[in-house]
Amino acid sequence: MNWVLARRRVVNAVSKILMGVATAVGVFFLLWIMWTTLRFGIAGMHWDLFIKDTPPPGTDSFGLRNAFAGSLILLGLSLLIGVPVGLMAGTWLAEYGFHSRTANTVRFINDIMLSAPSIEIGLFAYAIMVDPMKHFSALAGSVALAILMIPIIVRTTDEMLSLVGNDMREAAIALGAPNSVVITRVTWRAARAGILTGILIGLARITGETAPLLFTALNNQYFTTNVLHPIANIPVVIFQFALSPYTNWQQMAWAAAFITVLFVLVLSILARWLVDRVQVQK
Repeated sequence: MNWVLARRRVVNAVSKILMGVATAVGVFFLLWIMWTTLRFGIAGMHWDLFIKDTPPPGTDSFGLRNAFAGSLILLGLSLLIGVPVGLMAGTWLAEYGFHSRTANTVRFINDIMLSAPSIEIGLFAYAIMVDPMKHFSALAGSVALAILMIPIIVRTTDEMLSLVGNDMREAAIALGAPNSVVITRVTWRAARAGILTGILIGLARITGETAPLLFTALNNQYFTTNVLHPIANIPVVIFQFALSPYTNWQQMAWAAAFITVLFVLVLSILARWLVDRVQVQK
C-alpha cells in the first residue's frame, strides 16, 4: 500500500514538473514572438498607421487604415455567417442527434474540417464564389473564413451542451416548456460561457489567416466598404509588405504583425475572463 502511495506521489510530482516546463516553453515563445514583432515594428508604430490609407510605393509615409477597416469587415461578416451555422449545428448534435449514426458522421466530418489546411478552404471558396462571380470580393473572403470558424464552434457547442445535466432539461420539460424554450432558455444559458469561448477561439483562429484571402478577398490599395469587390486586409498586407523592397512597408508589416498578435492575445484573455466571470456568478 505504501508503495502504491509513493508511486502516485512520484507520478504527481513528475506531472507537475512537466506541466510547468510546458507552460514555461509556451510563455517563452509567446513573449519571444511579441518582442520580435515589436522590435522590428516599433519604427512603424505611428498614428498615421490607423488614420491614413496605404501609401504608394517609394514614399516615406505610413498608413494601414484601409487594411484595418477591411479586416474588421471580413471578421464581422465571418461572424455573421459562421456563428449561426456553427451554433445551430452544434445544438442539433447535442440536443437531437445524440449518438445516432447521422450525428456521429457529422462529428467525424467536422473533425476532418478542423484540421483541413486553410489554403484548401481558400481554393474551395474560390471555386464556389470567385469563379462564378468572375472577380474577387470581401464576401468570398468572409465565406472562406467562416468555413474555417464553423467546425470550432460546432465542436465547442456540441461538447458544452453535452455537459449540461439532463436534470435541468427534465425540470424545464416538467414545467411544460417546449423543447425550443428548453434549449434557448436553459441549455444555452447553462453553456453560454463555453459557447462564447468557442466563438472567440474561432475568431482568433481566423484573424491571421492569409492563404484563404489570397484566393478570395485579395487586396485593395484604397479604402472601401463594398463587400462585393476586393478589400484590403491585414494578413495579405503583411504578406505583401514583408516581401517588398521598401523599408517603410517592411516596418508597417512588422507593426501590423505585432498588432495582430496582440489582438489574438486579447481575445484569448477575454475568453478566459468571461468563463471565470460566469463561473463566479453561478
